[in-house]
Amino acid sequence: MSLRDVVTDVDRWREEGELVALATVVSTWGSGPRGPGAKMALTPSARIAGSVSGGCVETSVVEEGRQVLQTGHSKLLRYGVSDETAWQVGLSCGGTIEVFVEPLTDETYVPLRRALKEKRGIARAIVVAGKQIGRSAFSEHSVSAPPDEFSKLAQSALEARRSERLNVGGRDVFIDVELPPPRLVVVGGVHIATALTAIASILGFETVVVDPRGLFGSRERFPQIDEIRDEWPDEALESLGITRSTAVATLSHDPKIDDPALLVALRSPAFFVGALGSRRTHEKRRKRLVEKGMTEEELSRLYAPIGLAIGSRKPEEIALSIMGQIVATKNGAS
Repeated sequence: MSLRDVVTDVDRWREEGELVALATVVSTWGSGPRGPGAKMALTPSARIAGSVSGGCVETSVVEEGRQVLQTGHSKLLRYGVSDETAWQVGLSCGGTIEVFVEPLTDETYVPLRRALKEKRGIARAIVVAGKQIGRSAFSEHSVSAPPDEFSKLAQSALEARRSERLNVGGRDVFIDVELPPPRLVVVGGVHIATALTAIASILGFETVVVDPRGLFGSRERFPQIDEIRDEWPDEALESLGITRSTAVATLSHDPKIDDPALLVALRSPAFFVGALGSRRTHEKRRKRLVEKGMTEEELSRLYAPIGLAIGSRKPEEIALSIMGQIVATKNGAS
């Protein structure tokens, strides 16, 4: 749960004049159910959005958050199995988490909301304990205000794409990184693509289908996706602007469509590039791509045959195996 997951509710509550507190997981040990950066927003009337523990400690965090909104002072909360409240709050499984709760002010929310709207990454360094609790700085800074130590740390964390807890000159600081939503570009509007883009949408991916054959890449076939490109794949991928948040899956099974896409995607920053087809098909594909100037190092990035080995047969099962591999790669799982 990132800020992106709660922003719709937060916008509505703020428009209605409600105060909002933001709770963020800043540390976990053992079997903590949510990782650092997970968020929950809440109001004095106990309206909530998001999650910091999958349901384990939410009730307690809401009560603490309401007090934070009353006092205007941020607070660091700790829950764990060793605490006498462990069974009460639901962490009897052995996990320990620390949650930072703060009033969500314009000073904090406006830069975050702007970055989300513009679909770009932003990082914030926050003092989560001690005398300067609540002090923060963003990775972005104005020309009139040069970056200080905190904003430099935020920028470094943004470049590393990782939230982290640090001790900075004796201050307990959490660097909270909000990345743009991941994007899945599917080349070939085949049947597998309809299931794949549906799963990707549920998982929070922006979805794009590229197919120069208008019949295959129609809005009727893909009502849920964000964008359809009726273009040749190499041209579409160049104009889309592939980033480190992009995954590309070529599914058309037609070299005239898949190969140009792979020539662009494998030389891009995309975190995942995969191609549908058997091992025999892949060997033929490798030969074609090498003849077109692709190096072995570039080809080593290609996941082919695409998808995890789950014995899939139906298009929906194949789509599930592909999405599983994409998510595993995004999360750094082996």
